[in-house]
Amino acid sequence: MASKKDNLPLTVEMDTEQSSNIIYANEVVASIAGVAASEVEGIASMCNVSGGILSKKNNNITKGVKVEIGTEEASVDLYVTMEYGTPIQKAGQDAQENVRRAIESMTGLHVVRVDVHVQGVSFEKENNALNAGARQAAIEAGEPTAEEAAESAKENTEA
Repeated sequence: MASKKDNLPLTVEMDTEQSSNIIYANEVVASIAGVAASEVEGIASMCNVSGGILSKKNNNITKGVKVEIGTEEASVDLYVTMEYGTPIQKAGQDAQENVRRAIESMTGLHVVRVDVHVQGVSFEKENNALNAGARQAAIEAGEPTAEEAAESAKENTEA
């Protein structure tokens, strides 16, 4: 028969002074920041820190992002090109908030600052809209589009 002492729960003392850390590579935090920044409406593209423009479609989402990470804090620099017509201050603030929220929720690091460096303004969307408008106007006027004119010229040279 077991004694009363055998039925008591076992107390296990754990050394609570030992602490574990999770250390994030700069690339991990830069990836989070790059994705979060690219989701913001009005940001046309990221730029190399040296100033070269990168497309949002570029596979390397860490380009245009510089991070500094401490044990509990992070700071981020974003280098971006804004779409023409976008209120730059609003898009910049949206990027700051989106990046801060993403990093803090995914890593637990406290983001002390997110600086947005606007390197330029993109007119690509504006130019695409103008080209689409010109094409539609040509169609409505019965004039050949640039594609039709090129096809016609190709047929004439082959004949």
